Amino acid sequence: MRRDLDKLAAYYADAPDDISLADVDLGRVPGHVSIIMDGNGRWAQARGLDRSEGHVAGVDSLRETVTTSVRLGVDALSVYAFSTENWKRPQKEVNLLMHLFATTLLKELPLFHQENVRLRFLGDLTQLPAETRAVFQEGLDETADHDGMTFALAVNYGSRAEIVRACRGIAQDVAAGKMSADDVDEELFSSRLYTAGMRDPDLLIRTSGELRLSNYLLWQLAYTEFYVTDTLWPDFDRWEYLRAVRSFQGRNRRFGGVTGK
Repeated sequence: MRRDLDKLAAYYADAPDDISLADVDLGRVPGHVSIIMDGNGRWAQARGLDRSEGHVAGVDSLRETVTTSVRLGVDALSVYAFSTENWKRPQKEVNLLMHLFATTLLKELPLFHQENVRLRFLGDLTQLPAETRAVFQEGLDETADHDGMTFALAVNYGSRAEIVRACRGIAQDVAAGKMSADDVDEELFSSRLYTAGMRDPDLLIRTSGELRLSNYLLWQLAYTEFYVTDTLWPDFDRWEYLRAVRSFQGRNRRFGGVTGK
């Protein structure tokens, strides 16, 4: 983990009454944090705004979350931005999201350079508009040499489709004689997922209080600790992030085994 303690202390100054930087052990920060960003629409509707305003407001929360992850020394941050099921939303909203992905990424590239963040995408990008795909590729190229935190954006991602895709590829290789069925194990299967080469998430945060995975990282979350907050995504900030880390550090992670007596 990499962190600048002076920047971290300044970043977490003016703490609220219920949480402070002293409440967490910086030696046990989760290596991979994954977030289901939920509640943009409800945030906007509660303020009498169009749903699109919630998505725009959510960009600020994502920017702060990336910065917070870097400051805390998180190795990888992944976020669920657009699922394979989200195409069912009104076309106007889908178009806005695709445009927002492209414009936001271009705007945030200086931050990625400043913080040495490497960009990655999870999902099938072939169905995205050409403009969005072009900007995504620019982001990949621009950050390819960065060796700091990995930021993985899940776009047009669905875990069931990901698993089927991996199974299909393995079956094709077995049929072609490139491997035998006996070669297939968990490690090989994981290498065929979009997250290949990344550690599984240590902590999953879901905002807006919903208690479901929404077809997200079903294989990778097998032993992940969950933190659900009623906070809507546009209101998620560095302090709620710190509460999630504190909760994570209070868990006894046994991975199917037994610890203690």
